[in-house]
Amino acid sequence: MHLGLLYSGGKDSTLAALLLEDFYDVTLVTARFDVTDDWKHARETAEALEFEFQPLDLEREIAEEAVARIRDDGFPRNGIQHVHQHALEELAAAGFDAIADGTRRDDRVPTVSRAQAQSLEDRHDVDYIAPLSGFGRQAVDRLVDAHLEVTVGPSEEIQRADYEAELRAILAAEAGPEAIADCFPDHEQTYVTDVR
Repeated sequence: MHLGLLYSGGKDSTLAALLLEDFYDVTLVTARFDVTDDWKHARETAEALEFEFQPLDLEREIAEEAVARIRDDGFPRNGIQHVHQHALEELAAAGFDAIADGTRRDDRVPTVSRAQAQSLEDRHDVDYIAPLSGFGRQAVDRLVDAHLEVTVGPSEEIQRADYEAELRAILAAEAGPEAIADCFPDHEQTYVTDVR
């Protein structure tokens, strides 16, 4: 069975890929608006880990809607959730037998409810898999420490192919770089460089 996994190049989506590879023919899929070229790192990591890779181009309008939500709210949660739901819809329509993401049990955003998962499956005749949904952050961190080489740093310095990087770039272009600090909390990101 062919599975498309939404892939950022970070530790969660990489760990999800490793957990799924014994059961599916996994393709790592990076959803992008092509605002930045940060997605290229995800492709390089996928190739280094010997997974198939493909980009999934999303409409710029979705990113603009997400940035408008972020600006209105003053925080990124609803905007990132909007993009994730759209990316899952597009991935589900892309012809895979199953789709997956790297969402964990304790993620605040993005999340996928049971009703959303069932709706995706029913409307697109696809299986939705969330292999990390039973794992908390501490368990993921322990597995990552044991099995992956990662680079860790502030969001603005880590080149990951996640929605946040492109939404930050659009926000900065629209409202100036200071808008990023106003809307996005400081936090660290990771990207995977190798398997141990």
